[in-house]
Amino acid sequence: MEKIWLDKSYPSDVPFEIDADKYPSIVAMFHKYTTKFSDKTAFINMGASITYTEFAVQATAFAAYLQQDLGLQKGDKLAIMVPNCLQYPIALFGALLAGLTVVNVNPLYTSRELEHQLKDSDTKAIVIIENFANTLEKIVANTDVKHIIVTSLGDRLGMLKGTIVNCVVKYVKKMVPAYHLPQAVLFNTVLKRGSELTFEPVTLTGNDLAFLQYTGGTTGPSKGAMLTHRNMVANLLQAKAAINPMLKEGEEIVVTALPLYHIFALTANCLTFITLGGTNLLITNPRDMPAFVKELSKHRFTAITGVNTLFNGLLNTPGFSDIDFSTLKMSLGGGMAVQRPVAERWKKVTDTRLLEGYGLTECAPLVTISPYTLTDYDGSIGLPASSTDVKIMLDDGSEAPIGESGEMWVKGPQVMLGYYNSEAATAEVLKDGWFATGDIAKMDDRGFFTIVDRKKDMIIVSGFNVYPNEIEEVLAMHDDVLESAAIGIQSEGSGEIVKVFVVSKTDDLDEETLIKHCRKYLTSYKVPKLVEFRKELPKTNVGKILRRELR
Repeated sequence: MEKIWLDKSYPSDVPFEIDADKYPSIVAMFHKYTTKFSDKTAFINMGASITYTEFAVQATAFAAYLQQDLGLQKGDKLAIMVPNCLQYPIALFGALLAGLTVVNVNPLYTSRELEHQLKDSDTKAIVIIENFANTLEKIVANTDVKHIIVTSLGDRLGMLKGTIVNCVVKYVKKMVPAYHLPQAVLFNTVLKRGSELTFEPVTLTGNDLAFLQYTGGTTGPSKGAMLTHRNMVANLLQAKAAINPMLKEGEEIVVTALPLYHIFALTANCLTFITLGGTNLLITNPRDMPAFVKELSKHRFTAITGVNTLFNGLLNTPGFSDIDFSTLKMSLGGGMAVQRPVAERWKKVTDTRLLEGYGLTECAPLVTISPYTLTDYDGSIGLPASSTDVKIMLDDGSEAPIGESGEMWVKGPQVMLGYYNSEAATAEVLKDGWFATGDIAKMDDRGFFTIVDRKKDMIIVSGFNVYPNEIEEVLAMHDDVLESAAIGIQSEGSGEIVKVFVVSKTDDLDEETLIKHCRKYLTSYKVPKLVEFRKELPKTNVGKILRRELR
């Protein structure tokens, strides 16, 4: 699809193309910017911070340990099962410096999920937060993992504060179940030992594998997307190109509440803001909204990323509206649809527009993003990122006309090599250089794309397509609805009917009231026939509501 429409829709200071080979690897980028911004603060967590120089020194010590003491070689897999704390970026770049492939792991995984990922990825070593070490203990003998590095939440907070935090977590809050991993080495011991060793630089190219980034597993067994150094360099440059006009080098503080082991925060926050000399404010537990808001009030942050549920949660937390937002330049939502009521309220409270981006793990992740020049929420996911082609495909294999819905296909330097050890799954989604996303979308005459819904989540009522996003947005318009999810359930009369799950802000909301509300905005076959109230909805690690579990 030609990009003629970009001339009238795209901001003039956002390039159509990026140079995916600007850096031969993420490591080359890391060296450039940790040197350039040596005295700037790279990361803040729980009141502790490290400069770019300290970051580089500690990552290099970690890399030396992996090489010299563990004997890991270029291409070996290192899993990182750690939440947002200073240890994560140190371990991440230590592994990359050593030429390893990073396997990011959700710390909340069950033993079954962890075993699958470690075995599927051929992981040889793991860095794990002690809170979940007992999960690893149960299955490590079934894997090829030979080396275990254990860390505690307070390990990089300094001697006094770190000791206090670790004692509270372990003995007061009792958040560390007993575990027995006699072969494990402590994270701080690794850094001390590594600082005494000599690091041997590794030659890396854009074709080398940087990450095995596993899909969320919401539509079946989790698969490892093979993302090269070139994929990641391309996408961080694509992200930077889209937001760069709003930001200034060495002056930005980005709120990183989404976990860095998730591809969204990894690229949009960690990698992109390193090239800006920015500071990542790491939020370890964003689910504790009161503490999250308290932490936000301490910083003059300039950017924040999140998912719809996170923004909605903040807006409904006392004290959030009292924060000083005068320095906030950019708010970026992704991972799930941003709902109009949330976007409009966010702008009213923070005086910044909630930009919406769209991406997938398999695309490192950015595919499209709202132009920063738009002033109001328009329901779209914006325009393709630089050097990205998007087309909408119909079931018959033809390209959809403007305005008609079909499956979104993507081509660009950020698209993965394929799924690790899964040629069949790769062949299903990669077609002549195009990645078939499984998402239903449409393009308007300006070239803006709108996600209609996940192909697998579509509800069919009497032959009519019903998209859950539309119903959930209408529910969000009701003042008493905090969260909702819509699914289809079988019906003899119509094939499927719509059922919604609702988290209410009040005990007074009832089924009749909600159905009446929906009738105002939805045609009859889209109106929910069943309403189930719940105290909470199942979510992924980044807060994306799991319709599959509700089904």
